[in-house]
Amino acid sequence: MRKDPRNDDAFTGLEAAIVLIAFVVVAAVFSYVVLGAGFFTTQKSQETVYSATKQASANLAESGPVVLETDESSEVKNISFNLKPAAGASPIDLSRITYHITTTDTEALFVDMNAEGTNKIFRKQIIGDDDDLLETDEMFRVVLDIKGSNPSIPINKTAIFSIEIKPDIGASLLLQKHAPPGLSANSYYEVY
Repeated sequence: MRKDPRNDDAFTGLEAAIVLIAFVVVAAVFSYVVLGAGFFTTQKSQETVYSATKQASANLAESGPVVLETDESSEVKNISFNLKPAAGASPIDLSRITYHITTTDTEALFVDMNAEGTNKIFRKQIIGDDDDLLETDEMFRVVLDIKGSNPSIPINKTAIFSIEIKPDIGASLLLQKHAPPGLSANSYYEVY
């Protein structure tokens, strides 16, 4: 019996087509896996960038002047200032903000006004609803009792002092100010 050569050619072509289809299917599955991993990595990178932007951006802004209040002995007893949210900031829990005041000689930390054994912070809402969240279009007046703080922070004439306001999320807001050259008893001074 003789074999017909044309039958072998057709069979070889069919084998080649099956192998080609198998390669295409394997390549398609591999490319799907690679693209899926790439999309997953891109999504995770995007989440990381958004999270880092939220952590690095300032959520607080100063509104108006910083005011020093003196007592009967012409010593600074209170520092007060207004806080508002920065543009596009998410709501900020004011009970979780810390205030770190430093001078050339002393430093003190002020935490939530309701915490035991801490330096005194007084907050008064100027604009907004009656909660501890600083939201868009709201403003709070913060008063720090530096004379009654532990340690006491003496701010003398022409002293340079700084207040680092650190929310639980976002970058710190730094206020660096100069005390005026003359301080009178029971007075208020706007400092710059």
